[in-house]
Amino acid sequence: MKRIISILLSFIICLTFCACSEVDAGRKKQNNTKTVDDILNEAADDENQLSSAPIGGTDFTADNLDGEKCDIDLTTMSATMVYSEVNNMMINPDDYIGKVIKMDGQFSVFESGERNYFACIIADATSCCSQGIEFILKKERQYPGEYPKLGSKITVIGEFETYLEGDRKYCQLKNALIS
Repeated sequence: MKRIISILLSFIICLTFCACSEVDAGRKKQNNTKTVDDILNEAADDENQLSSAPIGGTDFTADNLDGEKCDIDLTTMSATMVYSEVNNMMINPDDYIGKVIKMDGQFSVFESGERNYFACIIADATSCCSQGIEFILKKERQYPGEYPKLGSKITVIGEFETYLEGDRKYCQLKNALIS
């Protein structure tokens, strides 16, 4: 009887080790195409590692945000609530379309051949899981001179909308003001 229990226990332990291993044989390779969010997050990580040498922002003048009305003011929420609200925006973007959002974060930009993607990067309470929300300014400006320095703290207010790029849906703040 002890022998049967011993064999059964050994078999269960072997199954446990096998279940935890990585097995890629026979699996279809996934498309490793990066999304705009992936690139913006990587750019924010890279910016955090750079020295504080000034990049851009030489002629930046802040918009006056005093008196601007907003539906959701992330600047007055705790870090946990901000992360929860932004996460909900990414999961259920249709619930936020047309709402005016105000947020604080770090200025980031992804320069592509076709256009520049400007974003406000918002860190969560532990600063491990930052998310970026793209914004399009109400008044067109020249990059880099008329924008803040990369990585500098900004406040953005704008109308939430979604758009399609290829077959992917992205979120952005349009008609945005920045300070």
